[in-house]
Amino acid sequence: MKIRSITYFVHPRWPFSELILQKAGIFGQQAKALFNAAGYEVQTLRLATPPFPSYLPPEAYSSAILQMEVLAHSEGFEYVALGPAIPSALESYAAISGMLANSGNLFFSGHLNTPDKKISLKAVRACAEVIHQSVSLEKNGFANLRFTALANVSPWSPFFPAAYHEGKEPAFALAIEGADLAVNAFANAGSLEYARKNLTESIEQHAHKLETVGRQLEKTYNIKFKGLDYSLAPYPTKAVSMGHALESLGLSAFGRSGTLAAAAFLTDTIDRAKFTRTGFSGLMLPMLEDSTLSLRAEQGLLSVTDFLLYSAVCGTGLDTIPLPGDTTDEQIYAILLDVAALAMRLDKPLTARLMPVPGKKAGDQTGFDFEFFANSQVLDLPSQPLKGLLAGEELLDIKPRKI
Repeated sequence: MKIRSITYFVHPRWPFSELILQKAGIFGQQAKALFNAAGYEVQTLRLATPPFPSYLPPEAYSSAILQMEVLAHSEGFEYVALGPAIPSALESYAAISGMLANSGNLFFSGHLNTPDKKISLKAVRACAEVIHQSVSLEKNGFANLRFTALANVSPWSPFFPAAYHEGKEPAFALAIEGADLAVNAFANAGSLEYARKNLTESIEQHAHKLETVGRQLEKTYNIKFKGLDYSLAPYPTKAVSMGHALESLGLSAFGRSGTLAAAAFLTDTIDRAKFTRTGFSGLMLPMLEDSTLSLRAEQGLLSVTDFLLYSAVCGTGLDTIPLPGDTTDEQIYAILLDVAALAMRLDKPLTARLMPVPGKKAGDQTGFDFEFFANSQVLDLPSQPLKGLLAGEELLDIKPRKI
């Protein structure tokens, strides 16, 4: 198990306060040292701000991204999330593709819903347009790795691109790369009961050590420790694959019948573990980041619809899904609307990080050269443009089901 990220949440003010960012850097380096001393490899230090339209004037967007990249890098932060575009400032969505084009280590997102949890059809369309416009910015559509659409997602998730802050007081949280915990817990379990027990105990043992360090940092620096996002992020090897872990429960292959039950079992197990939780803390199924998921998609066992189905009982939604390069913004709009509706009806956070690949069609091989990706095949998007009322500009109010 590794710490994918120590994510520091900060309001940087405008103009950016170099003192605030310097303090963030000092904290980040000390936090990294303490977690390393506790036996955990920290892969990255990351910075996340409130929604950028809430503190940056539109005329400052271009200069702000250049300044932030320089300032954050100088303080030791590898990546920065400038937070989501918001429905009350629709022009903020339109600015994102330009900011992606002019930065390399900045991440963005866009809310699909208003603060009172109504789906904004205008915001859904705006997010679809961001994805569509960003396809040609980098080779293989890679710029869309740095953008995600958010449905019912609260602040303080440490995983990017979903991370964003709220308020002016700083905070921090840990994103966990821990798919290997599930692989090891399930490998030799004689029953589902023991598989659950093994994973719960493993999560709680690590959580105790991590939280001890986190509380020490909170006390020393007076910076709020928000907790752990135990979404058990994978890495593209079999030993750190959530797909492999779930197959070890008895699936003939991830994507065949029984997969939904295995996913629900895994997420329920995480829910039962006792730790200070933030963010998603569920089953993360990023297709291109998991070697088993990539393989099963290549074998034709997984579709976009399958991933959306599994996110009903677990997970973060649709993540790192390669799509045909000629996918239209209207097709993307339709699938984003499904994600938003599912999130509202189930009252859970979901995201959509979709990656149309220029020049590729469904069934073609992806060609990414990225340490955290396992190449697979481009998935078909079974989506057609919506018409009539669903293609309007209303606020769609979908309440959670009452039980």
